[in-house]
Amino acid sequence: MRFLVTGGAGFLGSALANRLASDGHHVRVLDDLSNGNRTHLHPVIDFTEGDVDDIPLLWSLLHDVDCVYHLAARVSVAESHLHPREYNRVNVGGTVSLMEAMRDTGVQRVVFTSSGAIYGRQPEQPVHENDTPHPDSPYAVSKWSAEQYIHTIGELWKIETVALRIFNAYGPRQSLPVSHAPVVPRFLQQAVSGGSVVIFGDGSQTRDFVFVDDVVAALVSAATARQVNRQIINIGSGQETSINELVERIETAVNQRINRIHNREKEGGVPRLAADISRAQQLLGFRPYVSLEKGLQIMLQTESRFQTQQAK
Repeated sequence: MRFLVTGGAGFLGSALANRLASDGHHVRVLDDLSNGNRTHLHPVIDFTEGDVDDIPLLWSLLHDVDCVYHLAARVSVAESHLHPREYNRVNVGGTVSLMEAMRDTGVQRVVFTSSGAIYGRQPEQPVHENDTPHPDSPYAVSKWSAEQYIHTIGELWKIETVALRIFNAYGPRQSLPVSHAPVVPRFLQQAVSGGSVVIFGDGSQTRDFVFVDDVVAALVSAATARQVNRQIINIGSGQETSINELVERIETAVNQRINRIHNREKEGGVPRLAADISRAQQLLGFRPYVSLEKGLQIMLQTESRFQTQQAK
């Protein structure tokens, strides 16, 4: 098949693009490199640097494409509090531009990467796709809005659409920006360097950590799965892990005690969040294979940034 992956040089996007290329598909990637790294892509992948809001550019890239994976987005919850207009422009406006360009070029299916952050605070766990969203950040609002746009426009223009709500994905090559870094690589980095981990609140808040390879497997299945049109599908591990438990798992992985600093003046987000993955199992044949313990070991064994510091 022929695919376009928007945001394909990012953490999830590059893992997906490389998997598609290794499976023998023709892959085009569009990325503005605001968060991505083109060196992570296999040389056979056709890479274009550009903005997902650029419709003429999209026309040129969508020619003869069978399916689009739409991953291009701003992804920091904390940053979205400061720059909601930019998150609306990229995450919502860019999605609408892509749908218009797909209509114009006749592309028949889009797989959209949404977020478990859409759920916000929920009275019961794990969360199901039928639960009413309570987004509590501009980022979450932008993802929820983009879901509505792709499904509504898809219905109007007869484009097949499926949205995968990804929970806390982690794995090799996950970036570590100076501010608002993802929790798993940030805690690993601090652990192997002998530093302290800063835990917001009391650390009892829970999340669903899902390994990147499992997320990619779900994305690959979504491109050709039947009976997924207009569906919203949770993609997570199905396991609820507290931040305190995450630190304990990392201690076991690095075989050393980690000093904890609790910042109780800053909240740690929603108190609980874990995915009900029964719909993914039914519609995509999805099964998460990589446990948190195994995923942490893979990161430690395969990434030089962790190995070098452990050696010291």
